[in-house]
Amino acid sequence: MIRRRSVALLIETSNAYARGLLSGIVDYIHSHDAWSIYLPEQERAAPPPEWLRRWKGDGIIARIETKEIAESIQRTGIPVVDVSAARHYPGVPWVETNDEEIASLAAEHLLQRGFKHLGFCGDAEFNWSTWRRNYFRDLVEKSGCDFHCYETAINEKSSSSFESERQRIAQWLKDLPKPIGVFASYDIKAQLVLDVCRELEIAVPEEIAVLGVDNDELLCSLADPPLSSVVPNSRKTGFEAARLLDAMMNGEEVSEEGRLIEPLGVETRQSTDILAIDDTDVAAALQFIRQHAYAGINVNDIVRHVNISRRVLETRFRNVIGRTPHEEILRQRIMRVKKLLAETDMTLRQIATRTGFEHTEYLTVAFKRETKQTPTQFRKKVTNK
Repeated sequence: MIRRRSVALLIETSNAYARGLLSGIVDYIHSHDAWSIYLPEQERAAPPPEWLRRWKGDGIIARIETKEIAESIQRTGIPVVDVSAARHYPGVPWVETNDEEIASLAAEHLLQRGFKHLGFCGDAEFNWSTWRRNYFRDLVEKSGCDFHCYETAINEKSSSSFESERQRIAQWLKDLPKPIGVFASYDIKAQLVLDVCRELEIAVPEEIAVLGVDNDELLCSLADPPLSSVVPNSRKTGFEAARLLDAMMNGEEVSEEGRLIEPLGVETRQSTDILAIDDTDVAAALQFIRQHAYAGINVNDIVRHVNISRRVLETRFRNVIGRTPHEEILRQRIMRVKKLLAETDMTLRQIATRTGFEHTEYLTVAFKRETKQTPTQFRKKVTNK
């Protein structure tokens, strides 16, 4: 009888991102040899568990958030894959979200809504928050827009300082120019911004549009108003971590170089559902595209809707949005195709019908032109199927 390998998962279960990691690990186990999994109750950044010193398993996948955890894992001598951005354990393989792409999606999402002022609300304790801030700031400044930033300092994490931090966020929000789009480094921080906006009677999204990260569906739905969020591919991250650990347990050489997993897109909800565009005709055209892009519309349909000439529309649209109306229609359709490829088992024919492409072949050509990969290649990349 072949002995099952014993693998410990030092990953908390209290947030959507971590649960996505666990789901990806389960996906890998179901498609390969079964492991005996040890998943103890573990808080993020908790001290090293006592059992770790005595544990005689075969491998570990962990969010290594402290030096103490790193040292304890290192003493075991067991193969390990890190799924944290903290980098407390140099020299081991690690898998993380691509924070540059997350920031890029956030910037694009808010800039395309016409905001000229953009803000970032983050947490200086976490590397990934700092990276998201830096990438987001660079994109905002490159676009010629104003950048504003608030970050929770490392020494502000105690419960006694929570109310004082809330007051500082309130003052920051009061002082911001409006309208403004605010990118929060994760959903919990975004929810806090929404709570303070409600207390200050700041209209969301009319005065401040708020975007989070992680797409924790329960948290986003409970937020008031419902929270828009960047969707990381945590399931893919967990799958890749399990694949690397399996290779290590098989005695294969695995590069210590990190693997960055691309996010899936943005789930738009009420907190950013607005257009801060002064040109009312362009705003009307863009709103029409968003409402009808998947119904097979073309530029002539938009022209009839806004009742201006095609040449004037295209000139003003490009000046404000940076794209032609046709390019925006195609961009909206491709975004929807990506979502359906990643989250459903629909065939290409079904997806083409759902997204306004008359033929599957046209969808494939357009998708490859925009993304440099076929729909099949994209689906395999993001779902492991």
